[in-house]
Amino acid sequence: MSLVTTLDVSRLPDYAYDWALVDVETSGLVARRDRVLSVAVLTFGPDGVQNGEFSTLLNPGCDPGPVHVHGLTAERLSGAPTFEQVAGRIGALLQDRVMVAHNAQFDYDFLAHEFARARLHLPVSQRLCTLALNRRVEPPAADLGLASLAAHYGVPRTRAHDALDDARVLAGIFRSSLSEAARLDVPLPLVPCPPRQDPRFAPNPPKTPCAYRNPGRPAPGGPLVQGMKIAVTGETATSRAELVARAVAAGLNIMSSVSRHTSALVTNDAASGSAKARRAIAEGVPVLDEHAFLKLLGEVRPGTPHEDRTPKAAPGTAPEAVPGAASSPVLVPPPPARPVKPFGRRRVLVLGGTHEEASAARARIVDMGGAAAINLSAGVTDVVLLPGGERDRRMARVTSLGLPVREPAWLGAPVSEPAGALAPAGAATDVLPRGGVLDLPAPSTAGHWHVSASWAQQTTCEIDVVAFVLDEDEQVSCDGDFVFYGAPESPGGSVRLLCDGPTEQTVAVDLAALPPAARRVAIAAAVDGAATFGDIGAVQLVLAPGVDAPATAQATLDAATSERTLLLAEIYRRGPRWRFRAVGQGYDHGLEALVQGYGVDVE
Repeated sequence: MSLVTTLDVSRLPDYAYDWALVDVETSGLVARRDRVLSVAVLTFGPDGVQNGEFSTLLNPGCDPGPVHVHGLTAERLSGAPTFEQVAGRIGALLQDRVMVAHNAQFDYDFLAHEFARARLHLPVSQRLCTLALNRRVEPPAADLGLASLAAHYGVPRTRAHDALDDARVLAGIFRSSLSEAARLDVPLPLVPCPPRQDPRFAPNPPKTPCAYRNPGRPAPGGPLVQGMKIAVTGETATSRAELVARAVAAGLNIMSSVSRHTSALVTNDAASGSAKARRAIAEGVPVLDEHAFLKLLGEVRPGTPHEDRTPKAAPGTAPEAVPGAASSPVLVPPPPARPVKPFGRRRVLVLGGTHEEASAARARIVDMGGAAAINLSAGVTDVVLLPGGERDRRMARVTSLGLPVREPAWLGAPVSEPAGALAPAGAATDVLPRGGVLDLPAPSTAGHWHVSASWAQQTTCEIDVVAFVLDEDEQVSCDGDFVFYGAPESPGGSVRLLCDGPTEQTVAVDLAALPPAARRVAIAAAVDGAATFGDIGAVQLVLAPGVDAPATAQATLDAATSERTLLLAEIYRRGPRWRFRAVGQGYDHGLEALVQGYGVDVE
């Protein structure tokens, strides 16, 4: 099979690599827990010629999981080799090649854990995700799932969830995506891969979430109350593990850091000078020695449970239908018609101008009902040229694509196109202004939401996207509720950081798995180094109900100038519902100050 269609990318160094296309079928979705059941690897040279192929079933030594999805029963896998027996052959195919997969972090993480179990190094230094590549290309497909992209690019698919067939389908999709990226001059979203078998990449064991609200600090000489936030520092006669276990069993919330919301600090040496002791003194947090704390543990007063925010049907009304459950048909009123605006089907790229001029132009595009693009893609319908925009490297490609180039005055009095004149791709996506709010559809408590942030490729500095799981005090319940590159998953797995390329990162939120104290998930970005968001330019935010689902909402945030940290978005409770807000609030300080403000202990 050739990776070349209309464009010979072998002569384009930015697109010509040795490739290893991978697909795995697994017993579940959690790489640290579940196992690979089958794997397929196809290799291609820079000239697009396939030069290797390997596929096999694997005996995982455990329950194969959802057989109705992958069709791999324990009986069928019983005679297959173990992963350790074929790891060497797989590693040889991956060596010195860019690993390509659809939702590549999923396949990469599973392979990394399997290689680690075999006590081997996964020989992948770079990976490329065809999902992320197509998010940049923006083809007019129904969604970005493998099946929809195969249909869009005309790639036949015979056996879904068969590793070898999916790898061959992936090859066809990648062939067309690579050609389209080269045609649009879209840089490839290559991701560097560190050695993931290192123990520091393993998520911490889940902390038992506290079921009670924080009642504040105890009165002098008063009892402890369930839900109080307790921190411990220094040596104790009772082992730390036993002390924590007894406190958790009593209904207290054991914290790893001290903040203004801490109820008490337990220490036998308040003058030790530890970071927790110093912060407790500064914040006026009561200090208890071990003996007093153990005595109070025997008489902890009942607390107030976290409110159950699950939506309940009103008396006499039918409950909302649950996907997959048998129920009678329910008539749902259609959503209100959207007001028609001149830019309702346009995606406009602004080139040139100062940061402030370009920001104002993009704000005008959104006001007119359109979407502001930050990169050239197949979804762009118009280009607005501000002063200096003619020198942008993308102008040559804009001209060759025949895209309409508009003067700035066009934003003041645009001419509406006849209905149906422009492609309707993305027409169902809400375009939010800075500060815009969207109610997540009910029942949103069971939703898996992906919030993706991306920025222009020409930036050379690194940007880190982070997330915080916050309680009613706007504080994390433990340091593990701060999700970042070095700890990409919260303890319970409800919030995960996904790296889709050098200029795109995603925070995945499982609302059903959030701890009961969670009231808000705050998502931020920080510039590493001396650059500011005025140098970075616009950040595009996309909200979607799944890794490859069509976008529910998008926003372009570019009001920041001198700021180094930007609060991008938040998913938060309002009554029984969850909401999404595109924030766009910048701060001149670095990430450390934001982290400390949310109660994370920074050494």
